[in-house]
Amino acid sequence: MQQIKKALPIRVEVTSILKKAIYSREYNAGDELSLTDMAEKLGISRTPVREAFQSLAEEGLITLRMNRGAVVNSIDRKFIRDCFEMRILLESEAAGRSAENGMTTEDLLTQLYAMSENAGETDRETYERLNEDIHMRLWDTAGNEKLKRYLMELWNGPSTGHSIAESSQHYIYSTAEHIEILEAVRDRKPEIARQAMTKHITRSMHNILAKYPE
Repeated sequence: MQQIKKALPIRVEVTSILKKAIYSREYNAGDELSLTDMAEKLGISRTPVREAFQSLAEEGLITLRMNRGAVVNSIDRKFIRDCFEMRILLESEAAGRSAENGMTTEDLLTQLYAMSENAGETDRETYERLNEDIHMRLWDTAGNEKLKRYLMELWNGPSTGHSIAESSQHYIYSTAEHIEILEAVRDRKPEIARQAMTKHITRSMHNILAKYPE
């Protein structure tokens, strides 16, 4: 399990880490999650873990147990599709609004171009930090705080595979998609930005769905 990076609010970070672990079946239906063990594993206090558990329970991913942590619920392909379709609707709109609002993209694109030139050599920490920076900048520049809060609740981090090879391939595809999104934002082409974001999140959804039987 990854460590806390603290770019997002810590509750959101913890929620996204656990959500990704459940989506990718690092934790399966019926597995028990201990509040204390999870806090120790992540190197944080119990409070943000408790808050993350509450958020995950509200989404239907886990069931809370009195003084016993939580148990992972069974989820299916429809559950995954429903969650990602909401991200597509909201985050494509955030990308379009960021293009309309003139978001500054030069620093992010410079990093992405360098990452693209060194395809296959990107480490997980570097990719995930930049990935969060890109999405958070889009949420901020969209200019709607409620939209931003909803997107934070839906955030599950990069939809990479378990193996190094799967992760490296995802970084390559994702970097190209991020460049396409930000170039459309830079050029103030909101519809192209929306389409590029839709393609980006749809591919992530299919990465997750590949772990679930038809």
